[in-house]
Amino acid sequence: MIELTRLNGNPIVLNSDLIKTAEASPDTMLTLINGEKLIVRESCAVVTEKVLAYRASLLAAVAGRLPSLADLQLAASISSFNSSGQCNAMPPRRDPNLDH
Repeated sequence: MIELTRLNGNPIVLNSDLIKTAEASPDTMLTLINGEKLIVRESCAVVTEKVLAYRASLLAAVAGRLPSLADLQLAASISSFNSSGQCNAMPPRRDPNLDH
């Protein structure tokens, strides 16, 4: 969940997984996956930063409970997020036969 501010100054806490698109026109309009539109004071860049920070905090919480780096990599691939902040479907798999 991320906290944003409506145009009237009221705070709103939003499930960031529901955001389909964010566009500046000039206010930031969020379109949710159900078609609902929200206008917020934060810029698209700030919304993106808040989403990435929230997801990173989730991964950090999961990482603290995992016994190995391989499990962390699996958790990161499931969440479609890597440490550089780029989205990807699945990380490339290493072929153990190619490791020498």
